[in-house]
Amino acid sequence: QVQLVESGGGLVQPGGSLRLSCAASGFTLDYYAIGWFRQAPGKEREGVSCISGSDGSTDYRDSVKGRFTISRDNTENTVYLQMNSLKPEDTAVYYCALDVMDSHCSGYDGTWAWGQGTQVTVSS
Repeated sequence: QVQLVESGGGLVQPGGSLRLSCAASGFTLDYYAIGWFRQAPGKEREGVSCISGSDGSTDYRDSVKGRFTISRDNTENTVYLQMNSLKPEDTAVYYCALDVMDSHCSGYDGTWAWGQGTQVTVSS
């Protein structure tokens, strides 16, 4: 059974950092693209970052480039999202997801299997 469990969310002040974890079970991470998405209140869910299973290549939305870093630990079967210099506009529920059709990151409109999400709140 495929399962993704996010953790690491919380309340942080602007300029602070958080590291989100996405622990996978039921499959091997390095065969699939894994994406991080977020959904803020009243807004549609948007893709934030992706890491390919095929070659480990990464992708970021423009608003998080230089601040967020996605990585993968194959021994732990876990994907991480290191978030630095956080801004209030980063506040959202963050989800990790498995691209069930593609091992390479090719956008955020694919067919995804979702985790339950973790809340990130950036506020003073």
